Amino acid sequence: MLSPCGRAALAFMSLQLLLWRETVTIEVPQHPKILADLKQPPTIIKQSVKDYIVDPRDNIIIECEAKGNPVPTFTWRRNGKFFNIGKDPRVTMRKRSGTLEIGFRNGGRPEDYEGEYQCFANNIYGMALSNKIVLQVSKAPLWPKEVLEPVVVTEGTSLVLPCNPPPGLPPPFTFWMSSMMMPIRQDKRVSKGLNGDMYFSNVVAQDANNDYSCNARFPFTHTIQQKNPFTLKIITNEPYNHTSYNASDTYVGRKVSESTPTFLLPLGSESSKMVLRDEQLLLECIAAGLPTPTIKWFKKGGDLPGHKVKLENYNKTLKVIKVSEEDAGEYVCMANNHLGSIRHSIFVQVKAAPYWLDKPTNLVLAPEENGRLVCRANGNPKPSIQWLINGQTINSSLANPSRQMMGDTIIFRSVQIGSSAVYQCNASNQHGYLLANAFVSILDYPPRMLGPKNQLIQVVKNNRTFLDCPFFGSPHPALRWFKNGQGSGLDGGMYRLYINGTLEIKRARVEDEGTYTCVANSILGMAENQVRLEVKEPTRIVGAPRHQSAIRGSTVRFECKVESDASLPVSVEWMKDDEPLYLGWRMKKDDESLTISNINEGDEGTYTCSVKSEIDQDSASARLTVLEEVSLNPSLSSGLPPDHPDPPLDLDLSDPAARSVRLTWIPGNDQRSPITEFLVQFEENHWEPGRWQDLATYPGDLNSVILQLAPFVNYQFRVIAINAVGQSKPSAPSPRYKTSSAAPDVIPRGLQGWGSEKNNMEITWEPLLDLEKNAPNLQYVVWWRRKDSDAEWNNVTTIGNKVVVHDTNTYEPYEIKIQASNDVGPGPESNVVIGYSGEDKPTNAPTELRISKVNSTKGHIHWKPVDLASVQGEFKEYRLYYSRESSHVPGLLVRKENKTKGFYTTMAEPSAILSSLVPFSRYKMFMVVANNRYEGPPSNTVEFSTKEGVPDAPPFFRINRRGFDTIHLEWDKPLEPNGILIGYQLKYQIVNASRDARSQIETFHPNMTEYTMRLPDRSTRYKFYLSALTQVGAGEVFPEDSPFFTNEVVRGTEIWNVTVERNSNYVNVSWTHNFPPGTSSFVLEFTLDSDQTMKIVPVAQQPPIAVPDLQAGAMYHLRVYSHEYNSVSSNTVTFITKAAYIDQVDIATQGWFIGLMCAIALIILILLIVCFIKRSRGGKYPVRDKKELPLDSVDQKDPDGSFDYHSDEDNKPLQGSQTSLEGPVKESDDSLVDYGEGGDGQFNEDGSFIGQYTVKKDKDETEGNESSEATSPVNAIYSLA
Repeated sequence: MLSPCGRAALAFMSLQLLLWRETVTIEVPQHPKILADLKQPPTIIKQSVKDYIVDPRDNIIIECEAKGNPVPTFTWRRNGKFFNIGKDPRVTMRKRSGTLEIGFRNGGRPEDYEGEYQCFANNIYGMALSNKIVLQVSKAPLWPKEVLEPVVVTEGTSLVLPCNPPPGLPPPFTFWMSSMMMPIRQDKRVSKGLNGDMYFSNVVAQDANNDYSCNARFPFTHTIQQKNPFTLKIITNEPYNHTSYNASDTYVGRKVSESTPTFLLPLGSESSKMVLRDEQLLLECIAAGLPTPTIKWFKKGGDLPGHKVKLENYNKTLKVIKVSEEDAGEYVCMANNHLGSIRHSIFVQVKAAPYWLDKPTNLVLAPEENGRLVCRANGNPKPSIQWLINGQTINSSLANPSRQMMGDTIIFRSVQIGSSAVYQCNASNQHGYLLANAFVSILDYPPRMLGPKNQLIQVVKNNRTFLDCPFFGSPHPALRWFKNGQGSGLDGGMYRLYINGTLEIKRARVEDEGTYTCVANSILGMAENQVRLEVKEPTRIVGAPRHQSAIRGSTVRFECKVESDASLPVSVEWMKDDEPLYLGWRMKKDDESLTISNINEGDEGTYTCSVKSEIDQDSASARLTVLEEVSLNPSLSSGLPPDHPDPPLDLDLSDPAARSVRLTWIPGNDQRSPITEFLVQFEENHWEPGRWQDLATYPGDLNSVILQLAPFVNYQFRVIAINAVGQSKPSAPSPRYKTSSAAPDVIPRGLQGWGSEKNNMEITWEPLLDLEKNAPNLQYVVWWRRKDSDAEWNNVTTIGNKVVVHDTNTYEPYEIKIQASNDVGPGPESNVVIGYSGEDKPTNAPTELRISKVNSTKGHIHWKPVDLASVQGEFKEYRLYYSRESSHVPGLLVRKENKTKGFYTTMAEPSAILSSLVPFSRYKMFMVVANNRYEGPPSNTVEFSTKEGVPDAPPFFRINRRGFDTIHLEWDKPLEPNGILIGYQLKYQIVNASRDARSQIETFHPNMTEYTMRLPDRSTRYKFYLSALTQVGAGEVFPEDSPFFTNEVVRGTEIWNVTVERNSNYVNVSWTHNFPPGTSSFVLEFTLDSDQTMKIVPVAQQPPIAVPDLQAGAMYHLRVYSHEYNSVSSNTVTFITKAAYIDQVDIATQGWFIGLMCAIALIILILLIVCFIKRSRGGKYPVRDKKELPLDSVDQKDPDGSFDYHSDEDNKPLQGSQTSLEGPVKESDDSLVDYGEGGDGQFNEDGSFIGQYTVKKDKDETEGNESSEATSPVNAIYSLA
């Protein structure tokens, strides 16, 4: 026995389950008529990235695009405040878009527009939000000015040369070069760190140099900044002899004290690193010591993930791509040489910005339906979920009794029209945020048929048949089929009705013929369509062709006798070896057979008779075998397959005439397949020389034909033979034949006349084709005169295709004709065409405009027509302009909107009906007459008022349960009262009551908008109907059901039979349940036995479900429970995942190893090329004097210290020369000057360099630099960097 508390809890759950029925969102068909009428809240479809960095040299474009119906309007916020675009002349918004464009042509600084931007797309159904777009302007600051003292170190010790690049946005990429623009050689001993510093594990005498320069490349501004160079001096215990340098002995036999490894980076024995999920992890260890230490990497508790790990920078950098949670842990780098080793531990934490588990999607519901929006996200730390509605927190929005918040889910029950909105889900933690828009659209749409009306469907007897009836409506209509308008709905037995409206007839019979009607019903109305079904006899071959063997030269006949439905046309086609069969003079077919005469080897094959009707087809095949005739001299080539014929020979022209000539040729070898056709082509050398065109085709048994030609064409011909295999190559061309000239034969087409101005007429036509001209100097003679006059014809001769007639009267008809002529004479005249001169503004206005029989929404209008001659053009319509000026309801403001309506009538007493007016309003109207181009003056203005009508429905009607026996009703006044409100009427009755049940009625004063009501029976649900009242009557009804009790649930539901299919790191889970479809989602709860950690997997779809990311070889406890009703749960199932399998991989076959080897080979090749170029140019090229002197302020420098490496000067030599403290330095005999053109390739004051990256300076800017230019190798070095 259950305790009273247990029984109450069970009753509460049962009541909730009984109440909640989740409805699948409505699928809106992509039908043009549906989409045009469908009202939809806004949806953001395009926006700029969250962190948006722009180039300061370009205009700023911040994107925001949205769709919706009505078309959304856009507003922006900047730094959380309204951004008034109209007050800033530099900011414009694109039409029908929210995209901002900020231009600086007339001044202004891009930095002034940095900040946080957010776009809002709004229409009457809701508001969608973009992400918060943080706009920053890219920066490339100059290197701070500094004087670097020489760096003095003892040979064998470690060294760090700091780079410290200027902070840029985004951060710059650093690289080290010498003053000769050569990269600093890096290896196991010398390398650049991730921070840009240059690290020497130990220095050798060869490192001594005076030009170690750090360079910073800024990607957005395309500039490179160069730091002043370091001068490095090495103190050696013994003299250094550079001539005895040996790469294997960097100290050349000199005694340098060795040292154990120590870490230059990072410091200490351990450090920590935090990285975000899906980003790149970079760990770095650089060690000092002599000999140079070797770096190795390990991960405690496991191996390095080989598919994600790359070792770079001579093993000093460990890169892990696309980091995940399992990459967290302790990484150890070890540096060792033969004197000892040292270790450093790096503790890696993997955090995560929010990422979606279940992103909310748009929800379309019908009134009274249920649905839900789910927003689930994960991250580290766990993100917080915040819901917004139309950009505002839900707590600050109006209460909605049909909406319930349940953590990351919003549940909608019995939704109503008017509650459409856009909901925003914001998932955020300290590492970032996600923002998703999802609209809830309450669609009230009467049933509509989407298929063609009265469709005829013909089917074959005894075949399975489908009758389609696509439809749409909201709420989802119920669809039924009827035959011949009688009987009950068709479903079951030989019929099957699909959910999409299709009716299946499992086996069509003659008695199934008739008219089928599909009817879609909902509470909003009914729609129907008809399909007429005809059942036909099948088309079949009753006399099929048979296999035959025949002797070459004989005749064969294949039979193909067909039976079909007498009402269906049937076509019979023959194919040979599955290719269409060309029927020549040897092959003839009739309705029942195919006859082939004089057969040869090429006729051998499979012949198929294919018969088709409009609705079905049949085919049958037979093989023909050609036998050789017994002969004393059998053909040696009879065994060869047929081939393309040889081209015809010896083309000859004879019997010349004005428009014809005889062409004769000798057929080539048919290559064992008879020639069935000859194609004659021509080419002319005047209009389109070199282009061959088809002229005519002739049967294969002809070799002499008369060609019909056009005048004034210089022809040559060629012939192509065709057999069953295909076409031959073209023959050699014939001699040329030029036809004589003639007058034109063709009348110009497309003759018309129309006016582009009120006093002209343009006469146009299509010019003749080139082959229609017939002689030189083609011209057109155009005649015109006023219609219905005996005046002489005006004419003009032109070579163009347009004549303009000036000084015409307005809109007068003209008779027009045309004739083509050439040097030989005129061609035929065209028929007379009527054209019109241009239109002008109508001079008269309609008079005595008035309105009668005005009711609340329409009225009859009357007017006196104008004289049609005053229209001064083609009469198009009488156009009525009307506008709603005000409402007679005190205090109600209306928006004045001009509307038009056209009426075409030529009656003496015209009248029309003006409809769709708003009741109880004052209107103004006037009328004009219009032609195709202009409107005339307005008529008298008429003011009239519509009568009082019934009100619109209240904009909202909410019912809240305040207690067990009372409910609280709230509503608002109608937006359009359509009269003087005298009160409200509330009808209510029991839900699902019988038709005889009486409704209870309450009435309220017009100023009353809320009411608390005591229910006669607190356990009974009621349906309420609220309407506003005027003197005319009750207005549109707003229906609403009383809310459910909070303890109503569905009884008897359970989950059982949980099964698990195990793998190493994932499982497939299945279960059985008896929840009604769509009423519940499920949650899988995995508990790890070793540490009792819990993994929760929400599931929206039906089982089976694949669950990844489990531990291999671990024991789990699993239960499945309902998300909506947590107490409905399965029993716990225990299972162990399979052990992991580790694949041993050969390093030589790994992609990263092969790529590393290729990169090393490429670097060696580039170094060899550079050495070769240096040797060919004669040695080293000093760029700066070798004296150890600091840079003086009198050096000539560019103030900004930057250069553009994408300028137009990329392929020009480096400008300028080197200057020392004392003056110009004498150029060496083998310097780069010999290879340049002179210029000023100097270093700037702040250490940056300019050259081919900088636009060439004007002459007056470069005076004083008299040395020759040197070709700059910056491009090559830059590509290496």
